[in-house]
Amino acid sequence: MGKFSKLGFILATLGSSIGLGHIWRFPYMVGHNGGSAFVLLYLVLTLSLGIAMLLVEMLIGNLGKKDVVSNYQILDPKRKKYYPFTSFFILGGPLILSFYAVVLGWVLYYLFVVTFDLPKDLEQAKMQFSMLQNGSLIWPVIGFSACLLPTIWFVSRGIEEGIEKLNVVLMPLLFVIFIGLLIYAMTLESMPKALHFLFNFEIQKIDFKVVMDALGQMFFSLSLGVGTIITYSAFTPKKENLFKSSLFIVLPGILISLIAGVMIFTFVFEYHADVSQGPGLVFISLPLTFAKMGMSGQIVSLFFFMALVFAGITSTVSLIEPLALYLINRFNFSRLQASLWIGVVVYVLGVLVILSMNERYAKFLSFAHKSVFGWLDFITSSFLMPLGGLFSVLFIGWILNKKRSFLATKHFFNANAFKAWHFSVRFIAPVVILAIFILQFK
Repeated sequence: MGKFSKLGFILATLGSSIGLGHIWRFPYMVGHNGGSAFVLLYLVLTLSLGIAMLLVEMLIGNLGKKDVVSNYQILDPKRKKYYPFTSFFILGGPLILSFYAVVLGWVLYYLFVVTFDLPKDLEQAKMQFSMLQNGSLIWPVIGFSACLLPTIWFVSRGIEEGIEKLNVVLMPLLFVIFIGLLIYAMTLESMPKALHFLFNFEIQKIDFKVVMDALGQMFFSLSLGVGTIITYSAFTPKKENLFKSSLFIVLPGILISLIAGVMIFTFVFEYHADVSQGPGLVFISLPLTFAKMGMSGQIVSLFFFMALVFAGITSTVSLIEPLALYLINRFNFSRLQASLWIGVVVYVLGVLVILSMNERYAKFLSFAHKSVFGWLDFITSSFLMPLGGLFSVLFIGWILNKKRSFLATKHFFNANAFKAWHFSVRFIAPVVILAIFILQFK
């Protein structure tokens, strides 16, 4: 089995977590939840519980050195026969990819088409977004295919030749583009307003919904519960300092989220757009904002959507790898066979997602008032991810021998740090995840 270099592992894991969740989802969640209160909670939760849970999944992968299912069986051989059920958790990645790649296809459309035809007013901006979903199927299918096919190719190349090389190039480029856009935003008069909106922490605005949304954002922004972290960690050296690696993953992820927030809200406030617009913030408000910048708007738009594509592609690769490794280890598939089979299934589901979002076909592809997109999003975010995350913390907290966990972490944790981490994994994390799981249905 190939190995990540130390930098390769950090960049690959960072690439998996930094995607549309940080740059597309984070700003609109901030806008939806009143700004600074959400940011404060997200920071506190990610730097405490998020790091603790990240370490859990890293430890399972680092100790087992195999795919997700095999890792659990290796670490608890007495109950080996029960663990095949964990293969359900890794199905979440390809299911997410089937609609994630569709949204990423929209980003490509905005990069290559809308950037050079920025909307003149709000009506045109809304029409552009609506036409993409409800007009000709050509652009959505081309965009989706252009995102999925390279993903399959990179996964088929393996860890060192495919995934590592991709991330070593794209992740630094992403940071460079974002820093450039942030410097541009600093020249605008609305920057102080954006900073006040994000960082003037108003604790009185914190309510139950904000807490739940911040927990959900933490969960998704760290790629927890779908087997990605466990799988990538299987390719790391035995004595890897997992705590240091987790900080190298969490801190840049937070930085990208905050830069995206500052940048997007600076643009939004500059041209008096709606901060609480939701998912349409990137696809409706921002193109309109870029249009109002004049000629420079096209350049800013080009780099922004390019950064979004880079962030997205590094995430798509990580969504397939856990299932690919499972098929390779369990059924003796070649890496190419595993990648192609997953690719075919994801492609079919993705085309169904595109059709289900188009008004002409939606009625044929809706079940129980949900579209194919709605069902896939619901199954993954409401069931598979929380349950995958819950099982991993219960496994380390209650099933794996405590002494074994201590010995595996003693090169980076002293006794007191281990006790604090193990307590949070055993008692706090399961309660929090169960709360997310149960309360989302209210």
